[in-house]
Order: sequence, then C-alpha cells, then structure tokens
Amino acid sequence: MSDAQLNGVNAEQPRNHGKSSHPPQASKERHSTIKGLWNKVAKQRPREGARDARQRSIVHLTAEMNMDEHLIPVDDLFRRLEVDPEKGLSSMEAASRLTKNGPNALSPPKKDPEVLKWFKATFSGFGPLMLAAALASLIAYLMQFRDGVPAMDNMYVFIVLTFILLLTGTFSYWQTHRSEKIMESFTKMTPKAAKVLRDGKWQDIAADQLVLGDIVEVMSGHATPADLRIIKYSGLKVDNSALTGENDPLSRTTQSDENPLESHNLMFYTTHAVEGSGTAIVIKTGDQTFMGRIAKLTANVGPQQTPIAVEIQHCVNIIWFIALTMGALYVIAAFSMGVDWLMVITLSIGLMAGNLPGGLLIMVTAMLSLAAKHLAKKNCLIKKLEAVETLGSCSIICSDKTGTLTQNRMTISHVWVDDAVFLNETATEPDTVDGFRKQSPSMPILIQAASLCLRAKFKEYKPDAAINSREVEGDASETAILKFLSIITGDRVPEARKDSPPLAEIPFNSTVKYQASVHRRDGLHLVVMKGAPEVVVGRCETILVNGKTEKLGKKWEEKFQEMYDELGELGERVIGFCDCELDETEFPEGYEFNVEEKNFPLDGMRFLGLMSMLDPPRAAVPDAVSKCRSAGVRVIMVTGDHPVTAAAIARSVGIISAESYTVEELARQRDVDYEDILPGEATAAVIHGTDLKELSQAELVQILTTYPEIVFARTSPQQKLQIVEACQSTGAIVAVTGDGVNDAPALKKADIGVSMGITGNDVSVESADLVLMDDNFASIINGIEEGRMIFDNIKKTCCYAMTTDIPEAAPVILYLVLNCPLGLYTISMILLNCATDLYPAVSLAYEPAESDTMKLPPRKRSERLITSNLVQAVYLQIGIIESVGAFFVYFVIYTTQGFYPRRLLGLREEWEDSTITDLKDSFGQEWNFAQRKQLEHVVQSAFFISVVLQNIVHLCLRRCRRVSVFQKPLSNHHVPCAWLFELALACFCVYTPYLQDALGYGTMWFPWVFAVLPFAMYLFVYDELRRLLIRHFPGSWADRNLYV
Repeated sequence: MSDAQLNGVNAEQPRNHGKSSHPPQASKERHSTIKGLWNKVAKQRPREGARDARQRSIVHLTAEMNMDEHLIPVDDLFRRLEVDPEKGLSSMEAASRLTKNGPNALSPPKKDPEVLKWFKATFSGFGPLMLAAALASLIAYLMQFRDGVPAMDNMYVFIVLTFILLLTGTFSYWQTHRSEKIMESFTKMTPKAAKVLRDGKWQDIAADQLVLGDIVEVMSGHATPADLRIIKYSGLKVDNSALTGENDPLSRTTQSDENPLESHNLMFYTTHAVEGSGTAIVIKTGDQTFMGRIAKLTANVGPQQTPIAVEIQHCVNIIWFIALTMGALYVIAAFSMGVDWLMVITLSIGLMAGNLPGGLLIMVTAMLSLAAKHLAKKNCLIKKLEAVETLGSCSIICSDKTGTLTQNRMTISHVWVDDAVFLNETATEPDTVDGFRKQSPSMPILIQAASLCLRAKFKEYKPDAAINSREVEGDASETAILKFLSIITGDRVPEARKDSPPLAEIPFNSTVKYQASVHRRDGLHLVVMKGAPEVVVGRCETILVNGKTEKLGKKWEEKFQEMYDELGELGERVIGFCDCELDETEFPEGYEFNVEEKNFPLDGMRFLGLMSMLDPPRAAVPDAVSKCRSAGVRVIMVTGDHPVTAAAIARSVGIISAESYTVEELARQRDVDYEDILPGEATAAVIHGTDLKELSQAELVQILTTYPEIVFARTSPQQKLQIVEACQSTGAIVAVTGDGVNDAPALKKADIGVSMGITGNDVSVESADLVLMDDNFASIINGIEEGRMIFDNIKKTCCYAMTTDIPEAAPVILYLVLNCPLGLYTISMILLNCATDLYPAVSLAYEPAESDTMKLPPRKRSERLITSNLVQAVYLQIGIIESVGAFFVYFVIYTTQGFYPRRLLGLREEWEDSTITDLKDSFGQEWNFAQRKQLEHVVQSAFFISVVLQNIVHLCLRRCRRVSVFQKPLSNHHVPCAWLFELALACFCVYTPYLQDALGYGTMWFPWVFAVLPFAMYLFVYDELRRLLIRHFPGSWADRNLYV
C-alpha cells in the first residue's frame, strides 16, 4: 500500500483503556479456548520427568503475556523502540539490532544426534529380526564352544549378519541424511519476504532480517512476519487459526485490550492477513513472539506417519510374518523328525534372516529423494517427500485457470463504453492519448474510476522506461489495467490517485466479487467499484452513455449481456466498472466511512463500462491435458471467471474436447429447450457458482459421474472445497491447484495441494504439498509420472527381493522331506538376500518410467504394495523356476560325482554321520565324511551361484512391469553395474581362499553352473510372454491375475 493510500485511512483510534470490544463472556470463552490449546499441546509432551518443566513453561508463557506494547499510545511506542514513523529505522541501526537480537526466526527444534539417527536407521524395519538372528547364532556358537565342539559355522553366521546389519543400517542412514539435506535446500528456495520502511524507502527484505521497531506493510494473503502492532489499516482481517484453531477471519483495527489475545491492534507471527491491508510496527521477533513461546511446548511432538510410510510398514509386517512363519514351521517340522537341535537353530536363522530384503527400505528413501531432485529441476518443488508418490495415484486435478492454464500475462484488449467496442491496438504509446480518449465522451469518466479503484503500482517509478517493461506490484488483472491506463493517460495514474486518496476501501475477495473505495474529488465524495460484471451491473440503476446518465433498463441490460457473452467467448476476462457521487448533505467533508458497517451506499450506482483482457493459454498446457486424458486423469477447471470465458479457455486447452458439447450448446444447435436434451447426449458441463449453491452433495457427485468434462465457473472458496470433497467421495485421489489465501481450505483438504510459486501467496504455499515454481500446469504432469514411477519401482523391488525366498526355502524343505543332503547353508541364504541382492534392489530406484506409464489409468486408492498377484508371482512362478534351475545344477554335480538322484533320497542321516567313513555312491565308490563335506561345499557353491545367475536375469526382467525389455532402453547404468557386482561378490565368496572355508563353500568347476542357463532362458521367455498377454489383452484373465 502506498503512502497516498494510507493517508487518512482509519488512522490511530483512541485505545479502549482495557475494555474489550467483545462481550465479557465471549472474551472469557476465547481466553479459555487458548488455555485449552496450551494444555492440550502440553499434554502431548513426553511424561518422563516433564511434569514440573511443563508447568513451569505454561506459567512462564502466561507471565510473558503481561506486555504493554499494545496498550501504550503509539507515539510512546515509537519513542520506546527509537524509530522514526516517517522514515523507519536506518539500515545501520537495523543491522545493529539484528546482530544484538539475532534473526527473526524460531530456533529450530533440537535434532537427534547423528549417532542416534544411525541407531534408528540400523535397528528399525528388518533390523530387530536380523539382530535377533545374529544373537541366536552367537549363542549357538557359545553353546558349541562350551561343549568343546570346534565348529566355527555359527560364529561366521554371526559375523556376516552383524556386518550386513551395520552395512545396511549405515547405507539407510546415509540416504535419510541425504534426503533431509535435499528437503532443507528446497525450503530455502521459497524464502519468506517482508516489505519494510527503512531509510525513508519501502523495500523488500527477507522476513528473518526484521528487527524490533521495523515498520512493515501488511497485505492480504501474506503471512505475518513477526508480532506486530497495527498503526494504520484498511479493511484488514486476519486468520488466527494457526494460533487459536478458529477459522473465522477476525477484524484488525487500532483498538486495544488488556488481554493481548483479544486486542484488535495486534497481529501474531505465522498468522495470515486474509483481507485488506495496513501498516504495523514490529514489537516481538523470533522466539520472543507469541507463537515462538508456544513452539517451545510443541518441540517434542512427533510427526504422523505418512501414507507411503504406512504402506512400507505394511510391507515390512508382511515380510516379518512370512519370515517368522517359515522359521516356526521349520522348527516344528525339524524337531518332530528328530533333526539335531543345533542344525534346527542354524537353519531357522537362515530361513528367517534370508527372507529379509535388506535393500527395500533403503531403496524407498533413495527413490523419494531422487524423485524430489528430478522434479526440482523441472520447476516442481516437493515440500513433503511422500507427496510425490501420492501425486502418482492422482485421478482428478481441479485446476485454476488464470496463471496455471494461462500465462498470467494479461493485456487490455477491448473496452466497451458508450455502446461501442474499442480495440486496444493503438494504445501502445502515450502520444495516442488524445485520440483514444476522444473516441468516446464517457471514456474519461471510466478512466477516472478505473484509476481511483486501482491498487497496483509500479515497483520503481522510472519515467524514461517503457511502461510495458516496468515491474508492477499487484496481480495480473490490475497490472494490465495499470499499464493500459498509464499509456492512455500519459503516465498520470499516480497523480490522480495522489490527488484523491482512498478514504475507505473494501478489498476484492472471491465471495463478494467486487472491490470498492471512497474518494474525495471535486468537492464531493465518490464511490468507485470494479469487479465481476454481473455483480457490478446488479448494483447499478443507471448507465453512462455518451457523457449522459440514463436509466439502466431492459434494453441496456440486453446489450450488456450480449457484449459480455461476446467478449467471454473470445476467452477474455471481463471486468465491470461503476461509480456513485454521494450527497454532500448526507456525506459531508470529514465524514468517517466505516467499511465494517458499510455506512455508505453500494447500490443504486451508475454503470460506466467494461474492460476485457486477454490471457492466452500456456503453450504446453494442451499437450499436458492430452497426456492427462490418456493417463486416465480427469482435469476439472474451477475458476472465478465467467462461464463463457471459462468454457472458451477450457476448449482451447482441451479440457472440453472438440467433439464434446454442453446441454446449452446442443440446445442452441438444435433450437430446442434444455429439457429436450436427453441424459447422456451432452458429455460436457459448465456449472455456474449460483447453480452450485442449489445442489446437494449427492447431486454434485451425480454430475461428476455423469459428465466426463466439467468446468465450474464463478465459484467461491467454499464451493471449491465442496467440489474437492465431492470428488473424493467418488473414491478419486484429488490434486488441487491454488494461489490465493481463499484456496487454502481446498489445498489442505485435497490429497495433493499444489500452489503456485510465482503468483501464490504465503498462505497457499504453506498449505500446499507441491509448489510449481513456474506456475505451469504442465509441471504437474511431471509429478504424476514421477509418482507412478516410484510406486512401480517399489513394486519391482519387492518382487525382486522376495523371489529368492523360495530358492532359499526349497533346500531346507527337501532336506527334511526327502532326506537329501542340504543344498544351501544358512550363510548362503543370508548372503543371497542381504548382500548380493542389496545393490541390485537399490539399482531399481534409478529405473526410469516405462513408455506406457502415462497411458494407464491411475492406481486405485486401495491398491497395496504387496498383492495376491505379487505373492503368486514371487512364490508360485519365478521362485519355483529359480528353485528348479538351482536343483538341476545340484543334481548334475552330484550325478557327475557318482550320486544319482535316487541314491540321494533318504541319504541325509548317513551323509551327516561323521562315523561313517565308507559311504558308497551309485557306482560303489566309498566316501569318507571329509570327502562328503567337501563335495557338499562344492554343490552349495554351485547352488548359490546358480541362484545368483538367475537373479541377474530376473533383475533384467524386473525393469519392466508391462512393456518388453526390448522396448525399454537400458539407460539405467546401475543395473549392469549391479549385475557385475552381484556376480563378482558371489565369485569372491566362493573362490577366495580362507573366506570360502569360513562361508562353507568349495572351489568348483565354473562350467557346471551353465546347466542353469536353460532355466534362466525359460524364466526370460515366460516373463516376456506374461507381459505380452497383459499388453495385448487388457482386462483379460492374464491382465487381472498375472500383472505384478
């Protein structure tokens, strides 16, 4: 707000001397509400040793409310804070105070020490079960040691499990730490700013640089940067819900009250101005603000689990259950069959620990942070990591029009006055002023009204600079009007506003849809108004035509509507103007206008004309809407513009397709009444806000399900919230875009709130989960694709990591049921799931989206990570194929060494009896115990590497869920690196001297494992055919039951 606007506008009123403007009972109730809030917050703090501290905090907080900055006269406050009310603080003094008191920011909550973070990362998720398995191995070794048994197997298992636990924990900690740093860097990309008076000039600074005594400007939609005392105000209202929980806007004036919470002249840090404007002085900063004191009570309140965290926890629980169930079943079966207790413990540890996919949790963290970084490069700022995944399941986008679908670069294109339309083609230079203004006798009066009720202003007035190149402080519509008026008046708009400053002003809001102000001009008070044309003309009784006032009758109403529709069909935003000269006897000079009571007329006015402005659609939006349509995502326009304008823009960007028609359009085409159009013939609908008021929630839901293409026009913020709730009631996951303070409720209610980074104010940005730094609708599509890719990749990782459960369990099952020699020992089970598979599982986090990702419908809200299809694929399809392949190698090696499969059946007890030194094979050769164990170690090496080779093929296949691997280029270099890593690690374990002895492996002839290649090829062909059936027969049995 400029000085001219502030002069004389509700200057400092006499303070209330302790008397509240609220009734005593209301004051008591409000105060009890705040106390209840403190008590509720305090109860959320930890109980351990905190009771006395909590009581002291509340007492201290209450005592600190004994302040008088809001009670003393404002001149005394200026003297106390040593600030000049006309010039503000000097830069030098502000710097000195900043050094002394510190930045205007809340002290960050105490963070856990890095060591504690590492412990949490290491011993959460699968960590406890892995730790239990390691301790069980250690106990088993100690019991063996006590009994004098020299075997080191269990000690090696303990060492490997401990190493893997520490490795995965450290990697998980590093990924989490990296994600936190990424999110901290994103926070710095949306800094809070404040407009402050220093050195006699208004300037924009970072809000954390404010100091005591700074004089700041308060504007609608902006967050309160500190605790402030109001000096001047104009229709100012605040939302204190962040402090009190009350959503109703509260008026701010210069009246005071003993109770700071009841004082109308105070604004508190982090609350928001929702209407009007004003000037205030900073009285508290940082931790000394009222919100800063409350923050001390909430520092230890833990965050809620995010949706993706809940889903991952569900996945962890299922895997825990499977692991524990397998271990328990084996223990019961083994004991019932008389297996040695030490072998039972050892193998149960392997079964349980081997079922834990160590890379899963690491991969999720890595994937979310990677997606956030990718989107940041595409002008999509993620405020909450889990929002990326949720956006991927979005099925409806409720989008604003202005600035999101359009460029938000408005220019005045047409002016309708004196029943004539004037094109703004020649109004580009000041020398055309006289020619443009002389075209219409009423044009000067329209220009006067438009200039006086204009709130936008140039940031820096540079007379020599071209008007269209100057930066403007104001929204896009007012910017267009200011530049247009500046051109046709010869840059005399500031002069006109200075000569007639506003005496009272009703700010524009989306509920009343108009802005009005009162001015003193030519010895009379003049009310000027601009806003939605139908609202403005509805408040008029007369119209200005050719410089004369005429009755606004049916003829002019029809002409108005005809022109309004004509301009709207061009996709232009239309604004109406009117004025009213007040009777001097009733409203004499010095009359005190009150915008709260509205003690001046706002009806019976004189209509002046229309201005329409063009805001062309963004070039990338039609393609983005088309992608949404192919991805099964509905785009619904929700705008405050006129239905005709909204429909024109909707058609131009593809929200209403060329072959779709509304009921009204079909009726006009056929020249019939609306009632004659049959249900289902119209596939699009344009719903006016006034019609929306009459609809019940059930009727609105029916409209949403009946019409695929919908535009809501002339909607209020409450209606936008109603639309979001109706969409959600259909089971849809809803994303909502918004840039204003009134959009905050809908942004919070939506599954994904999307704010604008350029035009969005503090309220909308804080309410959103996602910020579009370029205000471009097309950027949302990037977020949807990233979100879908994340869910797909998590599913791929789950499938890959769980597949080895069956090859690990199968040797144990055959060991018990068929009494065969053991094919895979405990340590190999652990290495498969927690070592060799770790990097391959994480490599899938870097896998790009598949080519058909944006051609599939969004996933349902109820879809889980682990489904019956995935379990079938893991255990009954891929797992069995890998097990058969590994056992084929198992039997090939035993056969080549003299033990045919028939001879191996029932051989377990003899094989493991160390006293038998002449065990005969199928050829009659005798084997002593040491020779048998050496052969067993060789077979286990081959079994282990056979599973690894099949896992390499499986990793290649898991890159795709629907498309063929031949259709997806190998752009993720982590996958081939993971192949090499997995095979190299397996060979390192098998062939390294001493290490192979510790792990229970033996040196083998490597070509033996080539026997598994036919099964690997079969796995490849089977999975390719499975995906082929899914792609070519959508909705078929294969699609429903084989898609994972």
